[in-house]
Amino acid sequence: MNLSEVNWDFNAAGTWPPPVKAAAVFLAAALILGLGIYFDTVEQLKALESSEQKEQELKRSFETKQKKAVNLEDYQDQLTQIEAELYEMIRQMPTKEEVASLLTDISQTGLASGLEFRLFKPSPAIRKDFYSELPISIEVVGKYEELGLFVSGLAALPRIVTVHDVSIVPQDKADKGNKDKNIKTGAMVMKTTVKTYNESTEVAPEKADTKKGKKAKGKK
Repeated sequence: MNLSEVNWDFNAAGTWPPPVKAAAVFLAAALILGLGIYFDTVEQLKALESSEQKEQELKRSFETKQKKAVNLEDYQDQLTQIEAELYEMIRQMPTKEEVASLLTDISQTGLASGLEFRLFKPSPAIRKDFYSELPISIEVVGKYEELGLFVSGLAALPRIVTVHDVSIVPQDKADKGNKDKNIKTGAMVMKTTVKTYNESTEVAPEKADTKKGKKAKGKK
């Protein structure tokens, strides 16, 4: 068979010799099969890659949860300890009835330390999550060691009292040019905000609405 004598026009494929026809059919079938396998395999490869990524994510999630499960008892112990510390702190918060006497204790602590009060101004309570913050603006004059005694005395009070935004300057600088102030040798002026706290027993508006809704459902 001389291939040069074959009419390779596709429209004349019917006149091709049987071996050529068989080869053409084989090539066409192989091409179609190859394309089918290729496109089908690409989708499978993508699905495989996605499955492998998901497998890694599940492994990491499992390892994290396993570590938490192993340390669950330690976490529970820590939670119990934190709850106990929180309860103890709440116990140290003054009640509303005790706030007035606590303010007196703070003032008496300053006087007992030898300080002169220039300002003692309680501000309105600031509502927090489960407690209220009671800030007191204070300005006192005294020697450095007297200021230290005052701060130590506040820390020793039976109720929680914290000191914030402390500013200490020599009195001669603080009262410079003010002839009405009696400047003492070695005296310092301390400005600070003292905060105490009390437990808030009021129910937040959204919680109150929730409770009312539950009661209404119960009546039905």
